[in-house]
Amino acid sequence: MPHCLHGTGEHICSFLTVGSVFHRSVGDDLNPSARTCGTARRGYVPDMTTNTRLIETTPERVWEVLSDGWLYPLWVVGASRMRDVDPSWPLVGSKLHHSVGVWPALIDDSTSVLEVNPGHRIKLLARAWPAGTAEVVITLAPQGAGTLVTISEEPASGPATLIPRPVRGPSLKWRNSETLRRLAYIAERRDLPTS
Repeated sequence: MPHCLHGTGEHICSFLTVGSVFHRSVGDDLNPSARTCGTARRGYVPDMTTNTRLIETTPERVWEVLSDGWLYPLWVVGASRMRDVDPSWPLVGSKLHHSVGVWPALIDDSTSVLEVNPGHRIKLLARAWPAGTAEVVITLAPQGAGTLVTISEEPASGPATLIPRPVRGPSLKWRNSETLRRLAYIAERRDLPTS
């Protein structure tokens, strides 16, 4: 059964099948003007929960936010504070040292870069003990004067992988919807650097 969110700058389709929830955003591998659900889609990744949002600024401005590791807790839902950022962030192998949770129950953890194509795509391994790790892929694509930002996430290890997809899928979808909303607030309103 499809479920769609329209009119929020975001389009997310969920399909419930036997034993799995598939999330697909129209902007992925498709013509962004095709804003209908239930149509055949190519490039489907059934294990990833995917959200897409059109952010009303350039890909360069969005990348500036992604490449400033100190901003991470401002836009990533669940990250509470930043403890340190590797000087080489966001190069492959660099890490963000953050905390998750709410004080006083904060847990120190990290997120590392697995792959990066600066200005276009970053793949992260996010640790969130005791839940485990998750692979997160963020892609940026120019669309008119804005940027189509896609975030895909899937648990990679730990207890979260044992949660059935129909249960974990919707919670990841809603969390990453808020993550993209926060990213848009920062990228769209951030002052341009002065020369």
